[in-house]
Amino acid sequence: MDKVAAANKISEFLKAVVTYGGLHLKYRIVVDPPPQGEWDKPEIFVDFSGPDSVLLLDRGAELLRALELLAFEILRLPSPEHDKIAFDCRNQRASRLQELRLAASVAAEKVRQTGTPYHFAPMSSRERRVLHLALRDQTDLRTESDGEGFNRSVVLYPADYKAAGKPGRRVTP
Repeated sequence: MDKVAAANKISEFLKAVVTYGGLHLKYRIVVDPPPQGEWDKPEIFVDFSGPDSVLLLDRGAELLRALELLAFEILRLPSPEHDKIAFDCRNQRASRLQELRLAASVAAEKVRQTGTPYHFAPMSSRERRVLHLALRDQTDLRTESDGEGFNRSVVLYPADYKAAGKPGRRVTP
């Protein structure tokens, strides 16, 4: 992927969305930004600001995620490369990553105490990956992705848990 050309395509797309959508938003596109954390190292980072930021963040940042998904489609990025591009607004991304890491920690304790699997809510492949990575060093636990499409989620199991027809394995998103 030519990062500069991709950033220019994203800029053209966002200019049209902001202009024709009548949105009061500004955006900044950074190619090769500094790493956002251990698991978040996009090659292109888009940061939004402005009075209409609340629209991007409403309903769990649904519009922000939709714009990001459209950027993937415009660039024809296959799913494994989606983590090369990241959209953010008002530091929502860092907050969500922190929330996911905390949820992983709480779920791990619950599974240890009860010995029963913990099913996370359905989430994007990027968020599932964060959970898998947050829990990867827990030798007494294992994670699997379960479900299809928008209903795909992470399930956290005790390492020795045997469900009917489910072998003990670790699956990534």
